[in-house]
Amino acid sequence: MQHNTIDWKKYIFTFLITAIIFGTAIYLSSYFSNKKVAEIRGIQDKIAVDILSSETQFSLLAESSCKDIDNTSLSKELSSLEGKLSIAEKDRGTDNSEVQYLKQYYALLEIKDYLLMKKVAQKCNAEPLYILYFYSTPDKCPDCEKEGYVLTKLRETYPKLRIYSFDYDTNLSALQTLIEVHKIKSTLPALLINETPQYEFKSIEDIEKLYPQLVKSLATTTVNAR
Repeated sequence: MQHNTIDWKKYIFTFLITAIIFGTAIYLSSYFSNKKVAEIRGIQDKIAVDILSSETQFSLLAESSCKDIDNTSLSKELSSLEGKLSIAEKDRGTDNSEVQYLKQYYALLEIKDYLLMKKVAQKCNAEPLYILYFYSTPDKCPDCEKEGYVLTKLRETYPKLRIYSFDYDTNLSALQTLIEVHKIKSTLPALLINETPQYEFKSIEDIEKLYPQLVKSLATTTVNAR
């Protein structure tokens, strides 16, 4: 009888220790999960404000002079938004409904900027410098991440260059229309350079050969900076 009593005490003690460990793990998991959600919501709120600010700038820039438009920081703001979306995508995953919504909104914003720059070029008798980049997830497009690094470096090298990045699979009617208008195939990565689709990975040297205006724009920027 004494032996049985000692065994029960051991079982109860083990159960209590296990329950404490399990409860602590659940609490910590919930705590860090809630903290992460709060951080993402903060990023989303900031993105929403930035998007509203950028949309207001679209209306203002459409009425501005060519000089004002040339000096605008709107392109930098779009790059900042892209970075924040990347953070949200890494934290919540590409399939998260809120991330998908933000990506749709950002893609629409990029399309609006692209159309605005084309209109500005026509108004100011200038040639806009832009590349449309279509990508997908690593499992569908192994070279897309590498192409993204190339375009980031290219944007740093050529200040006048605008790069618009679009997730090819984003469910947005305006984006699908853009893809259809320019006849962009699903062979990714895909770049639209000088209104001509280019497929498969392209190095900086490849893009410079396809887009000689870039080199000229850098020379112009250097002269103006002196």
